[in-house]
Amino acid sequence: MTALALSPTARPRRAVLRLHRPALIVWGAFQLLAVGALLWVHLFRAPAARQDHGASYFVLTDVNNVMNFLGEVLSYVSVAVAAWAGAALVGRELESGTARLAWTQSVTPARWLTAKLTAAALPLAAGTTLLGLVYAWVWTTDQDVLVTNWSWDRVLVPAGPLSVALVLFALAAGTLAGVALGRALPALAVAVGVTYAARSFFGRTWDDIWPDRHFWPVQLTATAVLLTLTALALVAAFTLLGRRTNIKGATV
Repeated sequence: MTALALSPTARPRRAVLRLHRPALIVWGAFQLLAVGALLWVHLFRAPAARQDHGASYFVLTDVNNVMNFLGEVLSYVSVAVAAWAGAALVGRELESGTARLAWTQSVTPARWLTAKLTAAALPLAAGTTLLGLVYAWVWTTDQDVLVTNWSWDRVLVPAGPLSVALVLFALAAGTLAGVALGRALPALAVAVGVTYAARSFFGRTWDDIWPDRHFWPVQLTATAVLLTLTALALVAAFTLLGRRTNIKGATV
């Protein structure tokens, strides 16, 4: 018996990977660029800042400006994920009828959606974890030349598990929007709006709200809440898909 026969979602998952290969390539290229930029900060810009004490300051290469920019970019990755999930991963296939074609080929709606989520979640979670670890390492190691505070959103979001939780929430929000609306552009707009709101709320300046809180209590609390919202969004997506296709057991 082949591995495909043992895994009911293996075939649709492979189809998802082929269909969304360009998005995976873009995601991989983004990770390489981001990690390369962080290593450049640590290996070159931070030592230069220690040596000349700002004497050769240049706005585009200043260690704080570069780290702030990278932190902002990494903290908003979830919004891009939400847009892709709502429009390309789910919404477009429901709108074009590609999903229904797959359902007629011995692939139930639940298997179809599970395969899509699995194929997307694994590289997103792994890549975001890698970026978070590298960012946190650089930010911690080079604290002596950085002026940012842990509670600032451009540090708080990318430097811990909150970044992974936000990306998974974005995937779930985009999926739910795609299933609920069944059209790419409306799903994209709703998913982006919801994820942007979540990122803004959980990435706010927490030291202004809870002055006695520290990095890890805030990180773990926000992560737990976001993962709970993610689970609820996924349950809602599977339930709604099951009701709309009149297939029992479509929920997880």
